Amino acid sequence: MGTVERRGAPADDGATGATGATGATGATGATVPVARKAPDRDGPAAGPDSRADERPSAYRPLWTEEPARRRRLPDPVRTAAVRAVLVVAVTLILAMVAFLSTLAESWLAFPMVLASVAGTVVATWGVLDVWVTRQVWNQRHGVVSVPSSTARAMRRERRRARRLARAAERGQGRIGRRGGAGQLSHP
Repeated sequence: MGTVERRGAPADDGATGATGATGATGATGATVPVARKAPDRDGPAAGPDSRADERPSAYRPLWTEEPARRRRLPDPVRTAAVRAVLVVAVTLILAMVAFLSTLAESWLAFPMVLASVAGTVVATWGVLDVWVTRQVWNQRHGVVSVPSSTARAMRRERRRARRLARAAERGQGRIGRRGGAGQLSHP
């Protein structure tokens, strides 16, 4: 086996499937590359040269994308959630610093305890903000299908207004077609 077969021939491109594996010998004595099947999802392609199979395939994906299980959060809800996570993280850091400085009997213990109490209040507000923002979004955009939904009432009003507008247009068209026969008074 020559160097070309071991390292991969220049004709070794993943698109065509041709490799430098030793195949049948032509009339001139040169080796003819053997076409190999494309690799399947389970492993590399099988071919006559077992050492070529040890190489990882160049066009095999590293991962496969799966569809999302849930839809993405609306922008205001996601913003509130990120803000709440940051506030909770800072509060946890403050509480940890307060605890460690208390163990070390540092002067920083008392200010850190006060800061962690204030942080707990702000973190609670942040989590409630996420919940309220989510409820408001659902109420306004009709995600929640309950009779008291504001979005449902607004859609009902818009449909009623469209119906009245169409009826008014039809009425105007009828009056114009009658040629004045339906008028109550004549000029």
